[in-house]
Amino acid sequence: MQDDLFGQPTSLSTAAGIEAWNAAQRGFLAHAAATPERLAQVLLAEPDFALGHAARGLFCLLLGRREMVAAARDSLEAARAAQRRAGATGREAAYLEALADGLAGRPSGAVRRLEAVLRANPGDALAMKLSQAIRFVLGDAAGMRRSAERLLPAYDAAHPARGYLMGCHAFALEETGAYQRAEIAGRQALWLAPDDAWGLHAVAHVHEMTGDAGRGIDWLEGHEAAWAHCNNFRYHVWWHLALMHLDRGRIDRVLDLYDRQIRADRTDDYRDIANAASLLMRLDLEGVPTGARWRELADLAAARTEDGCLIFADLHYLLALGGDGRRPAAARLLRRIRRDARAGATETQQAMARPGLDAARGLAAFSGGRFAAAFRHLARARDSLHLAGGSHAQRDVFERMAIDAGIRAGLLDQAEGVLDARQARRAGREDGYSAARRDLIAAGRGQPALRRIPAQ
Repeated sequence: MQDDLFGQPTSLSTAAGIEAWNAAQRGFLAHAAATPERLAQVLLAEPDFALGHAARGLFCLLLGRREMVAAARDSLEAARAAQRRAGATGREAAYLEALADGLAGRPSGAVRRLEAVLRANPGDALAMKLSQAIRFVLGDAAGMRRSAERLLPAYDAAHPARGYLMGCHAFALEETGAYQRAEIAGRQALWLAPDDAWGLHAVAHVHEMTGDAGRGIDWLEGHEAAWAHCNNFRYHVWWHLALMHLDRGRIDRVLDLYDRQIRADRTDDYRDIANAASLLMRLDLEGVPTGARWRELADLAAARTEDGCLIFADLHYLLALGGDGRRPAAARLLRRIRRDARAGATETQQAMARPGLDAARGLAAFSGGRFAAAFRHLARARDSLHLAGGSHAQRDVFERMAIDAGIRAGLLDQAEGVLDARQARRAGREDGYSAARRDLIAAGRGQPALRRIPAQ
C-alpha cells in the first residue's frame, strides 16, 4: 500500500507503479497527450492494479466512440479479475462500480459513485476530474459548479491539484454565467498549474461569451505553451482562437487555423469533428466559401451513423453530412436517432429523444433549405439543448442556425426573440454575429442598418 501524490492510499506496491500512476493522474488533469502511455506503464508495472484498469475503462467511455465501449468492457473485466486476485481499497472499488454504471448507460450513476468517493476523500483529484468530465458530457454545468465548490476547502495551497480544481471551477462558473469570477479563477488556475489547458480555455470561454474577441485573442496568443502538451484538446483551443478571429472578420486567419491546426491531423474523434464542422457551418452562415473541406468530415461522419454513443456527436455528424450534401447518410443517421429516442431505455437514448430528435430534424431541414421547419425544430430544442452536453460556445452553432433559419423563412420577430435571448445569456453584449443579424432583421423590415463593424 502506497499513497499517491494527492495523499490517497492505493493498492500499488512498487516504486515504478506509484511513479507511473502519479504521472498518469497528472496527465489526465492536464489533458496531456502522454496520459495513455503513462497508464500503460502503470499496468505493465502492476497488472493487478484494479483502479488502473477501471480508469482506463472510464477514459475509453469518455471518447464517445462505439468501438471504445468494447474496450471499456474489457477494462472492467480486467479490473474485476485484478480485484479478485490482489484486492482493492474501498475507494478503488468504487471506480469499478462507476465504470459499470457507465457501461450500463447510467452516466449519472457513475457521477454519484464518484461524488461518494469525494465525500469520503475530497482530495481525490482523479475522482474530481472524472466527475467534472462526465457531468460535462451530461450538460450539467450547475452540478459541475456545486461539486467544485464543495471541494475547494480541501484543496489548500499545498494540494498538488489546487490549480486544476480552480480550472474546473472557472469553467463551471463561466457556464453558469458568473463571467467575472470565472476569469479570475481561470487566471489563478493557470498561475498555479501552468499546464492547465482547461483553466486557460475557461478564460477563453469568458471572452467568447462576453463578446470580447480582442482580449480573447491576446489571452490565447500569449499562452500557447499551456496547451502545446495536450492531446486532441489542443485542437479545441485553436478552435476558440479561430472563433475570435471570425468575430473580427479575419477570414484568412480562420481558414489558416482550420487547415494548419484544427484539422492538421484528420482524426475521426467526435470532438475534433465537432470543432471542424461547427466552424465550417459558422463560415457557411457568413457566406464564406470553404472549398472541399466538408468532404473529409462527411466521409468520417458517414461511417458513424450507427454509433449512437452521444447525441452531441450525432448532431455534429449531421452537420458534416448536411454540409457536404450527403442526404442518404444523413437520413440513416436521423432514422437511428429516432429509433434510439423511441427506445429511451438508457440516459443516452433519453438524450436522443430530448433534445436530440428536434435538434436533428432542425439540422436536416436546414440543409434541405426548409427554413421554417428548421427554425421550428431548432427553436423547440433550445430550452433543453444543454442536455446534449458540451458548452455554450459549442452549442452556439445550433442557435445561430435557428436564428438564420428564422430570418431566411421571414420569421423576423421569432428570430429576433432568439437573438435577444442569446445576447442576454452573453452578458447582454453584442458580438459580430449578433450585430450582423440585427442588420439583416432591420433590412427585412425595411429599416436602416445599424451594424457596427468591429476593428480589424
